[in-house]
Amino acid sequence: LRNTLFVSCTNVLTVLCSSSLVAYSFSRLRWKGRDICFYLMLATMMLPYQVTMVPLFIVFSKLKLVGTPYPLIIPSFFGSAFFIFLLRQFFRTIPQDLIDAARIDGANHPRIFAQIILPLAKPALFTIALFQFLNSWRNFIGPLIYLSDMNKYTLALGLQMLQGGRYIFIHQVMALSVVIVLPILVVFFSAQRYFIQGVTLTGIK
Repeated sequence: LRNTLFVSCTNVLTVLCSSSLVAYSFSRLRWKGRDICFYLMLATMMLPYQVTMVPLFIVFSKLKLVGTPYPLIIPSFFGSAFFIFLLRQFFRTIPQDLIDAARIDGANHPRIFAQIILPLAKPALFTIALFQFLNSWRNFIGPLIYLSDMNKYTLALGLQMLQGGRYIFIHQVMALSVVIVLPILVVFFSAQRYFIQGVTLTGIK
């Protein structure tokens, strides 16, 4: 449980920081080749995880990170194409007049991003945090590939261990299943209002 919480919470924080910065650049900054880079980023969404799984494993193996939880965390430092697209669409719904007024008052882009864009983008940020937490919490193939020490296993691997032995104790399997599902239900119902609001508003241009 501790390992899963560490990986999930770290992934949520890092993907929020990285994806929001890139989305702000795509939505509010003007620079040469912006649209081309945005389309290239969207093209990466067509690559399934199975295509990049082996090259990523080779990279992390060369870096001697296999057997640690870092391969499960490092990719989130580079953002997610889907989350960047979601945030970019939301940022474009924020009136430009607010940005212009802040520029007139002397605010630079980091201050505009921190004090204007992010507070107004709370519904979208909550939506992305929920998606990322669910993806990290229920991730099975990643820990299965990179983790070999039982002390570093996540809940998904622990549940598989209980079902992979010669004797299956169904009461232990059901107890661990409740432990896995309960945080997801708590997070979803506590953030349901922001989740629904974020999904509905990100489609408005």
